[in-house]
Parts: sequence; C-alpha cells; structure tokens
Amino acid sequence: MKKLKKIFLGYTCLCLFLLNTSLFSQEAQDVSSIDRVGTTAAKFLTIGAGARSIAMGGAYTAIAEDILSIYWNPAGLARIGGYGEATFNHAEWLVGTDYDFAAFSLNAGNLGAFGFQVISFRTPEQAVRTIRSPDGTGQLWDASSIALGLTYAKNLTDRFSIGFTAKFIQESLFNETARGGAFDIGVLYDTPFKNVTLGASISNFGSKLQLDGRDIFFNESPLDDQGAVDEVPSKFRTESFELPLYFRFGLAWKAMDTEDMSILVTTDGLQPNDNTEVVNSGIEVGFKDILFLRGGYKSLFLENNEQGATFGLGLQYDAVGTNLKLDFGWADYGRLDDVKFVSFAIRY
Repeated sequence: MKKLKKIFLGYTCLCLFLLNTSLFSQEAQDVSSIDRVGTTAAKFLTIGAGARSIAMGGAYTAIAEDILSIYWNPAGLARIGGYGEATFNHAEWLVGTDYDFAAFSLNAGNLGAFGFQVISFRTPEQAVRTIRSPDGTGQLWDASSIALGLTYAKNLTDRFSIGFTAKFIQESLFNETARGGAFDIGVLYDTPFKNVTLGASISNFGSKLQLDGRDIFFNESPLDDQGAVDEVPSKFRTESFELPLYFRFGLAWKAMDTEDMSILVTTDGLQPNDNTEVVNSGIEVGFKDILFLRGGYKSLFLENNEQGATFGLGLQYDAVGTNLKLDFGWADYGRLDDVKFVSFAIRY
C-alpha cells in the first residue's frame, strides 16, 4: 500500500509538471515579443480571497490552515480541523467596485473534505450615454461577475494532499453575458525538513468566454435597394477570450511555534498566462494564538507595477466549541489608491 501511494504521488507530481509545461509552452514563445496584459477575461478571479492572505502579500499556496485554501490551493481543504470552516470576505475594490468572497467546507472523515465557494464582483450603476444623448438616455448600465465552485480534497498520506475544484463562471455587461467553466488542481507536501511545507496549484484552466446578448443583434439594409428584402437580421461577431490561467508554487516555513509566539514565513512564485512571472512574500507573527500581525510584498519583479506593500492583523477566539476569526488586510495599489479587506471566519 505504501509503495502504491509513493507511485501515485510521483505520478501526480509528474502530471502537474507536464500540464504546466504544455499550458505555457506556446505563451513562452511569444512572451519576449508580445505583451499579453489585458488579453484575458474574468479578471475578477485573480483579485485574491481573504484578508489574511492579502495581508501576507498573496503568498498563500503552501498554507493549509484555514478555509481560504479553497481559493489558493484546494488541497489545503483536507487539512482543516474539526467539522469544517466557513468564511466571508468583503472589499471595496478599485474605482468604486465591490468584491465579495464566501466559502464553507465539510470534513467527511476518510472520504475527504468537500467545499463550496462563491466569488462576486460588481460595478456601480451608471447612466447610458451615446453620441446623440451625451447626458444620458434615461437607462442605467452596470457590470457584474460571479463564480461558483465545488471542491474535493483528500489526504493521500500523512504528508501529501491533493484537491480539485470545478467552477462555473459568468460575466455580464449591460444586456450581454458570457459563461464558461474551469477547474483548479492543487497539491501540498510536508517536507522532511521541520515545519516546511511545499504547495503547487493550477487555477482557472477551462473554456474561453464570449459575450452574447440582445444588443449585438441589428437589422442591416441590403446594398441593392431594388431588392425584395428591405432589412436583413444581422449580428455583431464578438471575440472570445481565455481565462486568467495561473500556476503557483509556494513554500511555507513555521520558523517558530511556541505557546507564547509563532512566526510563519511564506513565499510564492506565480506564472500567469497574461503577464510575466512574479514573486509574492509574506510573514505572520502570532501572540498566544490570539493576536496576529502580518506583512508582505506583492508582485516583486513585475515591471510597471502599482502593487507593493501589504499588511494586516487578525484576532481569533475559541468559544463554545468553535473558533472565531476576524481579519483585516490592507494592500497598496500606488496611483490607484489602497484596498482594504475584512474577513470573518468560524471553524465548527
């Protein structure tokens, strides 16, 4: 049985490596000459879930301590204690937009762990303006995006975990809508080195999105005005765009873990399909497992980058058989102003 698990572990790691190589081989040929920024749809999927993770610079791939792993690395869901955990995260995102993330998990013993997540992104309503009606037509438009995900994770050994997420994705712009599907896969491995964990994940591997709706239909007059047909039903052809595919590789080191104080250091390497590679890093210092101070730096080595320093704090308290957590995160976005995240979680 142990030999079978080792074979499966090696096979899984090999599959992840080969999948990553095939996914980015084509992009690697162009990356030196073509700038792919802004060429993917559903960018709300890359914002990042949870105040704790944001405060630590988005370096969360190898952390498997809470429900937020359902977003960063689904394998971590198998390592949550108790019956499971639930969380809600809200952020007033850039230029007046709103971002919300909610998730919960349920441990099923030897069967593994199951989870569900919802990601929502919304813009405020604005007046519809045209060349003929620059002050507004009386209509209002907005844009919204939503993703629903189902996750399954399991500990294959006492050191190795794997997880999968299937997603439904929808983006709406006024009267047009685009829908698609994707999946995430992640692995976690506790190394022989004391308190050092490695993690890897691939996020948003799936279909392309293409807008469709009533506003792209119109009637076209034939070129020959003498014909029997006055108007021909026609339709604008919209482009389809890939999802923001991310490959993450992370390392987490519990540098200190005593009754009075703990120190967690993390770092992530990130390869997107629409930009260059970046490095995220973070640190968390805990006091008596109640108060936590966090800091980090996001998107290191990325040129023309508005992201940078992050920090935050957290509180947790055990009450009536549950563990309550309240977290705050802050991220600097340079000329785009800063972003504040607030998260609440309960472990049952």
